[in-house]
Amino acid sequence: RLKPFNRLQVILQHLKMYKHIDSAAEVLLEKKGGAGIITLNRPKALNALNLSMIQQIYPQIKTWEQDPETFLIIIKGTGGKAFCAGGDIRAITDAGKVGDRLAQDFFREEYILNNAIGTCKKPYVALIDGITMGGGVGLSVHGHFRVATEKTLFAMPETAIGLFPDVGGGYFLPRLSGKIGYYLALTGCRLKGRDVLKAGIATHFVESEKLPDLEKDLIALKSASKENIADLLNSYHVQSKIDQEKKFVLDEHMEKINSLFSANSMEEIVKKLKQDGSPFAMKQLETINKMSPTSLKMTLRQLREGASMSLQDVLTMEYRLSQACMKGHDFYEGVRAVLIDKDQSPRWKPAALEEVSDEFVDSCFKPLGNNDLKL
Repeated sequence: RLKPFNRLQVILQHLKMYKHIDSAAEVLLEKKGGAGIITLNRPKALNALNLSMIQQIYPQIKTWEQDPETFLIIIKGTGGKAFCAGGDIRAITDAGKVGDRLAQDFFREEYILNNAIGTCKKPYVALIDGITMGGGVGLSVHGHFRVATEKTLFAMPETAIGLFPDVGGGYFLPRLSGKIGYYLALTGCRLKGRDVLKAGIATHFVESEKLPDLEKDLIALKSASKENIADLLNSYHVQSKIDQEKKFVLDEHMEKINSLFSANSMEEIVKKLKQDGSPFAMKQLETINKMSPTSLKMTLRQLREGASMSLQDVLTMEYRLSQACMKGHDFYEGVRAVLIDKDQSPRWKPAALEEVSDEFVDSCFKPLGNNDLKL
């Protein structure tokens, strides 16, 4: 029989092993054929992205980028419900409340990963099957190829929790056609299936059940150039018949979106919505009235400035905004109302757009000196 001390050692050894297996299992990194495959593996948490996952994915992308035997990178989620429903907001909230470093480190390392995806030298294919929101958008939208399915549900719902559409939202949103990006960012509007392609967020549409075949074919590509991958994705894309005839959900509203959301200030957008008075405008007004006034003002400026910036400059700007949110009130109140107590009635401070001063918004965009994000 083992002496008590030895027995304890054996138990600790086992625990260590389990812990290792557990943290390794949140994201699976494997090489198949010429493809590096990243699988987000927290199905119960809808594959929400946490810091340890970021810290595993980033160095692996960098390694594969340098590896002459790796021709492309594929990222996907497990569980059939979500690609990635966002960042692990609960953990960040808890950290921010007590001034823990995680509130700085998470955003810093997440944005560095977003940039690595945006600058990746190897073709990067994101299979965005299921819920793809917030941080999940950051893991996919900056890559070369984004494959949506009929199960894709896209949104950047951050203004509802006192945050802003980060992970490079300030780069890709204002670059969508017309003012679609501004509309999506301020209202948190959800797009489904083929609409994610039509909005310009996805590059291809493939039926969900065809994804395993597509993956096999991607892995089997002998020389995976961007052209070869595009050809393969196109061949699947043209065969996908689901919702092929359906018009883009925002089509009939595009004229209104383009005029209403082109205003220079949030107050002006609200005024235009009221003046318009159509059912569509009234619905947007109702939605916007629920959002954090601070977040709305921050977001509008983020997108207007981001429209002419590089991805790197946008991420640097967004890191400053993330830290301003960590020091503020609305993020913690939004998370409480939406994710913790779920009473859906956040008490924003300030409570009205007019009370959010230009000086305060300016202060959120100020450089952080040595703490600025370095890319």
